[in-house]
Amino acid sequence: MTSATNPTSKLRIGYVPEHFSTPLLQLAARDPTIELVSCPSGTGQIMTALKEGHIHLAIALTEALTAGIVHKKAEYKIVGTYVTSPLNWAVAVGKESKYQTLNDLKGETIGISRIGSGSQVMASYMALQQGWVDTDGKVEPIQFEVLDTFKNLRDGVNSGKAAAFMWEHFTTKPYLSELRFISHVPTPWASWIIVASSGVLSTPSQKNQLISFLKNLTLSVEDFDSETSRKGKSKQFVMNQFGYPEVDVVSWLEGVSYPKNGVQKVERKTMQLTLETLEQAGVLERPANGQGWDLEDFVDTSVAQLV
Repeated sequence: MTSATNPTSKLRIGYVPEHFSTPLLQLAARDPTIELVSCPSGTGQIMTALKEGHIHLAIALTEALTAGIVHKKAEYKIVGTYVTSPLNWAVAVGKESKYQTLNDLKGETIGISRIGSGSQVMASYMALQQGWVDTDGKVEPIQFEVLDTFKNLRDGVNSGKAAAFMWEHFTTKPYLSELRFISHVPTPWASWIIVASSGVLSTPSQKNQLISFLKNLTLSVEDFDSETSRKGKSKQFVMNQFGYPEVDVVSWLEGVSYPKNGVQKVERKTMQLTLETLEQAGVLERPANGQGWDLEDFVDTSVAQLV
């Protein structure tokens, strides 16, 4: 595999092969300058690929990528917003398990794909929402079981390795023959962002490729997101590509929102909300400088506009 730390003819883009990726998949089918790298285990897998230089940029979950910058999981910065609506996380348990409510999960083992993944970050957010905090208001320690793949997570809640796991609703719904949903936890922030490695951002030729890609992605998003496309070709593409029934695709399309004025914008309020909430959930610690978070530590403002 060609290292993404060296100039290459194509931009290698890490992505999660879910329905949200449709505009990216449609662009890749007609753009020979990009190469998609599937990361089915999610954002944790993507951050590993960034760190190891296997990909140049990625589209993944806001909360995990933001926390990854603080924890220095890899050297990258945010260069755009991909999905502006929240992500609806299902809380899934084994079909025959004893767990019926979120409160039943307090003190139990939660399955996650990888350390630093969205499934781990959101479990901490769920604990904050449920008030599982100590006398100082900090989220009590959670026992996590790293299970890597979506299949292992499903198997894990049925074998007893984990009490529950969290995954996107429509991705998980086809497996309700082996799982149960006991609740849902939507993110309070825009759910998907775009990041680029420091190597790309510091290499003029690759940075130009990145900016060109973002402009083309904007066009692909606009085409996918048009009212006509949503009722026709976009709906059909998701059904064909992912095998979802029409009723689920229609339901997802009714709830999902993509950027209306280009992907090269990042909202300050989204970043602040994400950072403050993750701090409250014990995922992040406030900087010791007394100044709070500097958003330009997270967003490359030579590529994306903070608005």
